Amino acid sequence: MSSAAGQWRVPDRLREGVSARQGEAGERWLTGLPERLDRQLTRWELTPDRIADPGGRLSLVAYVRRADGSPAVLKAGLVTPETAQEHAALTHWAGRGAVLLLDADPDAGFLLLERLHGDIPLRSLAEAKAMLEATSLLRRLWTPPPAGHRFSTVAERVTGHLELLGAQRGAAERLDAARLLDEAVEVATGLLGSADEEVLLHGDFHHGNVMAADRAPWLAIDPQPLVGERAYDLAWLAQDRKETLTAAPGPQGAARRRLHQLSESVEVDLDRLRGWTLFRTVAAGLAALTVGERSNAELYLEFAGGL
Repeated sequence: MSSAAGQWRVPDRLREGVSARQGEAGERWLTGLPERLDRQLTRWELTPDRIADPGGRLSLVAYVRRADGSPAVLKAGLVTPETAQEHAALTHWAGRGAVLLLDADPDAGFLLLERLHGDIPLRSLAEAKAMLEATSLLRRLWTPPPAGHRFSTVAERVTGHLELLGAQRGAAERLDAARLLDEAVEVATGLLGSADEEVLLHGDFHHGNVMAADRAPWLAIDPQPLVGERAYDLAWLAQDRKETLTAAPGPQGAARRRLHQLSESVEVDLDRLRGWTLFRTVAAGLAALTVGERSNAELYLEFAGGL
């Protein structure tokens, strides 16, 4: 990797992810990315080592060294409503359960982070052990939000998803998932009306967003923070490795056993966990369909149908 403008290679996964989700605006962001990266290297006195490939779907991750020779990671992310407050969440956690934020230019989408072992995700562990580590980490992240915070709420984010789902009914019908869509909308509406918990949530917590580290066994990365009830956060973990559950004998029983185990491990109401898991999985499935990921969409919906 060279630090000369235009010599950065954008990973295919990032190019495809940004183009699929952001269209022409995403293409413009990608075109200007190499020059912006070079400016940030100079500004923060960083020396590039290499780019993480495949990396993220909405961010480029570069391994760098600071002026004193210490290793770090420069993350150049596309700023979206979900990611705009990532720096604020990392600042609040201050390294407790999450990667440590070293510097930030949030408006430009740049974060300087401690370097973790990016090639050793929590997903590398056996499922039972990974779930145990994951729930332990979540308990550290679920803290009262800071006074005067600007984080979105679960209600705000879910309302946005509900509006999108309303426009996706035709797609759901093509996949014979209209009943699932109706149930997901009904359940989410009821959960929003009865929520009574406000903690800071990771927002995108799964085994792939937890990495091995030196100062702790495991640390979370890539939050899409929001404030609300713990069951909403836990729901995304509940659908992790869904391909294993859907392929198992008795997949419905396997999915329900996982929900029981997770709800008991962190003392979250089982019905609320099931409801949010249904909603988030259906929403993710239909979102995948809109960007052409039909097989992925079918997997999400198959898992949701087993709940």
